Amino acid sequence: MTGRLPKKLADHPSVRAVLAEPRDKPSPVIDAAWLKEICLAAGADDAAAVSLDHPDLAGEREHVERALPGTKTLVSLVVRMNRDDVRSPARSVANQEFHRTGEIINEAGHTIVRTLQDAGYRAINPSATFPMEMEHYPGRIWVVAHKTVAVAAGLGAMGLHRNVIHPKFGNFVLLATLLVDAEVSAYGEALDYNPCLECKLCVAACPIGAISKTGEFDFLACSTHNYREFMSGFTDWAQTVADSEDAADFRSRVTDSENVSMWQSLAFKPNYKAAYCMAVCPAGEDVLGPYLEDRRGFLGTIVKPLQDKVETLYVREGSAAKAYAERRFPHKPVKEVDGGYSRMNQPARRASIHADPAD
Repeated sequence: MTGRLPKKLADHPSVRAVLAEPRDKPSPVIDAAWLKEICLAAGADDAAAVSLDHPDLAGEREHVERALPGTKTLVSLVVRMNRDDVRSPARSVANQEFHRTGEIINEAGHTIVRTLQDAGYRAINPSATFPMEMEHYPGRIWVVAHKTVAVAAGLGAMGLHRNVIHPKFGNFVLLATLLVDAEVSAYGEALDYNPCLECKLCVAACPIGAISKTGEFDFLACSTHNYREFMSGFTDWAQTVADSEDAADFRSRVTDSENVSMWQSLAFKPNYKAAYCMAVCPAGEDVLGPYLEDRRGFLGTIVKPLQDKVETLYVREGSAAKAYAERRFPHKPVKEVDGGYSRMNQPARRASIHADPAD
């Protein structure tokens, strides 16, 4: 090798040190058992690999290869959440659980990638929680669709509420995906059943009717309310500031509690307004027992407190969500907002939710 290098470069101490150290090329195929072991040791509760050639991942290839050219395998990670935190009507408790679990799974991804790197492989860990490719907003702002990968890898199936349900942990999980430039000796296989019980509790708990009994899902309704303090909601809030004539006019449009809540999201992390569909889901072998033992009691202790909670619901003017909220939950104040979508195109409006509790 030294004969092909310019003398000045070949004489550099760092170059001499690298050339003097024997380096074995890593195996072109990663051992699946070893990969699973390092994933669990890093903090994941479950993990499985899937080939980028999987037919269900065709839509991911372009985006994945842009992020890590040469990607051959996607590794899906699962970290479970504390269920009763997510179920609490005190949404500060639930949001703390979402964010803390997000930190854990991002840290696990970082650790696993470091181990793979040290073994001679190229790998990256895109954000597990909040999409960051904002130059594409309002289009696809995420590197890889964690839900799609998790289902293809056999770590769960999509429930009626559009959350991935792990067969053991239920939907009380967050997902991450690693991109790796090598094949794996064994890949996960899609589940041959859906853990979703079709109990429709997510339909009953959703305060703005985003989930239909027949399976339809209203993305705009969900995003307008649940993601009020995320990107689109902040855009709407900023537009309200700009449109107000003076402080008095602004205060007539936005309450002090709403302003403080938005400030808290900016100062800490964005807060979900609901995610009740996730909170009430009884699916998963670790979760199912209490529901089977006392379904009426489950409704009273888990579902009803969320239904009874007095809270502002954010809806778009003239929407089905507005009519549903006013009819189904008359004790919850309804507020019409733009939702930050007024300048978005229709394809972006129909984009699936990423991330977050539903990711």
